Amino acid sequence: MSIRLTLAVEAGGFVLPQAGENGEDAGRVVVFHPDGAQDLTALPKDRTLIVQPMRPDYEALEGQGWDVVAELPTGARFAASMVCVTRAKALTRQIVAQALAVTDGQVLLDGVKTDGIDSVYKALKGEVTATSTLSAAISKAHGKAFWLSGDMDLSHWLPTAAQEIEGFQVRPGVFSADGVDPASAMLAQALPGKLGKRVIDLGAGWGYLSAAILGREGVETLDLIEANAIALECCRLNITDARARFHWADARDWGKKASHDTVVMNPPFHSSRSAEPSLGQAFIQTAARLLVGSGKLWMVANRHLPYEATLEAHFAHVEEVAGTTKFKVLLAERPKRR
Repeated sequence: MSIRLTLAVEAGGFVLPQAGENGEDAGRVVVFHPDGAQDLTALPKDRTLIVQPMRPDYEALEGQGWDVVAELPTGARFAASMVCVTRAKALTRQIVAQALAVTDGQVLLDGVKTDGIDSVYKALKGEVTATSTLSAAISKAHGKAFWLSGDMDLSHWLPTAAQEIEGFQVRPGVFSADGVDPASAMLAQALPGKLGKRVIDLGAGWGYLSAAILGREGVETLDLIEANAIALECCRLNITDARARFHWADARDWGKKASHDTVVMNPPFHSSRSAEPSLGQAFIQTAARLLVGSGKLWMVANRHLPYEATLEAHFAHVEEVAGTTKFKVLLAERPKRR
């Protein structure tokens, strides 16, 4: 959790707006992309809107009583804003430009060094005009916070055109936004000609694997489960097949027990820069819960990730059906009931 926001407010540099009089909708604050553990207690909860497209963080913040949306409302304006820097450079630049465009007062940026806060600060120094200011940075807890004010045009930080990968539309901030993920490509090639009637793409991303699934014989329904609302919107653009059903949800707790014939997935294995195999292991447990007794799980993973023990604990049969020195495609059949 960051204490830099609190320090910025207490030092008097980042000035929070006052509430409007006579019930006017004034003094509003918007916060872009904080995680569920972010310390936002310095902000007025009754006048703060949070934009967070990741479902687990969205739910955590909503549970704390914040007003949360997945996407910035059209036409909204704010008296102040805060941008939490993300690891995706293009996404950070986009949301900083959006924040400046909808904010009448100061815009505070906060982030840790490993997410690129230093490079953002350096880039903004080059954007300062005669009618804008960039504060000195507050350095604390392996990160920095600083704020902008005045007339600074960062419209050139916004995407200039829709980005496409092999005919698929992608947006900044989604997984594998620069090209088809090689692990997903390997899994798509390894999938059999028949997958069953009811299929799930668990962690669907921008829809690459879903397109491969819908090209297989016998698929009657495909449920696309994706926690990132930005990626799911790409899915809706890329997958127009009537058999597809889209779900903005945390894959770890979605769906009903024994409801599907097949699960296909390339599960995430980190939420920070360090590998977290527990995420993929949770996806495996979810797959076992969702599959019928004769169900099958097709998944791909980095070679070094230790998923086999979890698969063997939840499925009667597990085998590697394809692989390289970097990746492995695993087939798990007949989930064990506990």
